[in-house]
Amino acid sequence: MEENADSPVPAPMRRPLLRLFQASFSILFLELVLIRWVPSYMRLFGYFTNFILLGSLLGAGIGILTHRRSRLPLPGFALLLLALVGMVLANQYRLNLPSTKELFYGAAMKAGGENYWVIPVVFALVVLVFVPLGRQLGALLATLPPLLAYGVDIAGSLAGIAVFAALSFLSLPPLVWFLVFLAIAWPLVAGPSRIGWIVTAVAAAITLVLVAKAGWSDIWSPYYRITVTPTVDRDGYMIGVNNLGHQQASPARAREGFYHRAYELFGPGAFKRVLIIGAGSGTDVSVALANGVEHVDAVEIDPRLYELGRKLHPDHPYDDPRVSVHIDDGRAFLRKSQDRYDLIIFALTDSLRLTSSHAALRLESFLLTEESLRSARAHLSDQGLLVLYNYYREDWSIKKLAAMSNAAFGAPPYVTSYGAWGRAAAIMNGPRLAALPPALVHPYREPPAVPPPRHRWIPAIGAGLMAGDPTLKPATDDWPFFYLSKPAVSGVYLWAILGILVVAAVIGGALTPTAAIRRFDWHFFFLGAAFMLLETRSLVTFALLFGTTWMVNALVFFAILSSVLAAVLLNARLKLRRVGWLYATLFVLLALNYAIPVRALLDIGSSTLRYLLASVFAFAPIFVANVVFSRSFRDTAEADNVVEYAALATGTQALLIPVMVFYAAALFFGRRLIRAGAAS
Repeated sequence: MEENADSPVPAPMRRPLLRLFQASFSILFLELVLIRWVPSYMRLFGYFTNFILLGSLLGAGIGILTHRRSRLPLPGFALLLLALVGMVLANQYRLNLPSTKELFYGAAMKAGGENYWVIPVVFALVVLVFVPLGRQLGALLATLPPLLAYGVDIAGSLAGIAVFAALSFLSLPPLVWFLVFLAIAWPLVAGPSRIGWIVTAVAAAITLVLVAKAGWSDIWSPYYRITVTPTVDRDGYMIGVNNLGHQQASPARAREGFYHRAYELFGPGAFKRVLIIGAGSGTDVSVALANGVEHVDAVEIDPRLYELGRKLHPDHPYDDPRVSVHIDDGRAFLRKSQDRYDLIIFALTDSLRLTSSHAALRLESFLLTEESLRSARAHLSDQGLLVLYNYYREDWSIKKLAAMSNAAFGAPPYVTSYGAWGRAAAIMNGPRLAALPPALVHPYREPPAVPPPRHRWIPAIGAGLMAGDPTLKPATDDWPFFYLSKPAVSGVYLWAILGILVVAAVIGGALTPTAAIRRFDWHFFFLGAAFMLLETRSLVTFALLFGTTWMVNALVFFAILSSVLAAVLLNARLKLRRVGWLYATLFVLLALNYAIPVRALLDIGSSTLRYLLASVFAFAPIFVANVVFSRSFRDTAEADNVVEYAALATGTQALLIPVMVFYAAALFFGRRLIRAGAAS
């Protein structure tokens, strides 16, 4: 029987619908809380946040399937959450990664062996935490009309995203996040018995105390947990993020040689207008001001890092009237700006986290591509210079970036490399290189030919023109993985994936009823897998077009779920009977997305037109896919993120191929549903 969206909701159904809204809100909100909170203490999960997403989906799915097995032994929700919080805080310093074929910043700061076993243990706890919430959701879904329940489920998720985005905007600490979650979820997790209520209250109170104590002096930005401590010589401040030293707000004269290299080569006063991307707490700005620049545009993605620099930096660079501050993504700023500069600096542009839980991209991934270097080149004056400096860790990463610069500018860059703490380098290119002293114009070479630098924090070990290594695959907008030495899924990911697959099989096999496994539906499996890959690709598209800021991510998630809700309403109102034509429309839209690369949209000058076209290309297939899904609705909750790692080897555009294959498989396995719809 078709559901009618115009019919009023019966009074007996209102309370279950409210509980369903609470359950959906709680699951989505807790998922976002853990995705933000866990990597803030266990820095490895900054690169694996999609494991937390997968664990939450798997746990909620198992809970939905097991909601009728009320006597299944499982600790209470609050005890499981307490165990997860305790596990994270007890192991926050013990996750390290080797820095070889893939770069993980902070890898050189060892605090013990590589305890990979922590990944599957944390994953298992995440799964178990969501099982009780999934049971509540499953019980409510079983008592309500499917399409109505699906719509309320999506509405609760939308509310969860909106509330968490508001908390992030206000930079409120995790204690508030957990309090908001418990306030909404309490009727679902406290239990009906007095003993259960008391146990839940005590465990929740201990959890809140641990969360508050762990971060009582921390500062929370939309991206990081930030700690501030005075430097050893008390001339500035160390700024750490997610248990790792990240920046130092200290006098410009004391900073590493690569900060000063461009000014040393071409002299004070050589650059009038300067753009600094990744300005952070202001040291790069301070160095520029000390060398006589007339104006600095300082771009920083994290508002709290800028605020700390404005308050704490001993040189007070952000108080200088020559400085204009822009809180934005660097690549997005380059796209919007019409200005030209004598000097553009990509200043230690490295992050410790992914752009979102759905994509294996870091905040700066689209800044370190050949297209980004070409975009920077277009903003240089006739005597301009582009400089990139950082602790690049491995020799191959410097050669890779040099080759990308060579391709973008049509000439090799001038590279100065530094030792200590792995490999650091300053990589320069642009018209200004024509003014290099003749004695410096030679192929890159290392000591004894290189004189010592003026600043001795780290010794210079090589200098000269470097064409780079053409055998290393360059990072591009379609394959934005500068931190990989070659297209592949690294062993770190493979071992981690193997671990969570084992955990998923053990927990799923132990808790999932045999009857549910027997009636496993491949149609919905492929619908879910295809949609999650499609969602990943959409997030990557908007990150490239509009920046990798947390606000862009929140808006894209909100838009995706809104399109899901719109598809539900359309199905309810139009009573769609034939879905074959929907699949045909979906395949056409996916083919168009594949045929028209994202970079074509970058050439559109009008940001409004670019946004409209990007929305049509990204969300039209999502909307149609959800019309297909809601038409043959039944809840499903797994099967996505492992395949998403294929982007590390294939690129993001190629993700559309498995999407089309999965939808074709869903069409094949859903023939029975299609025939039933046509017959009705």
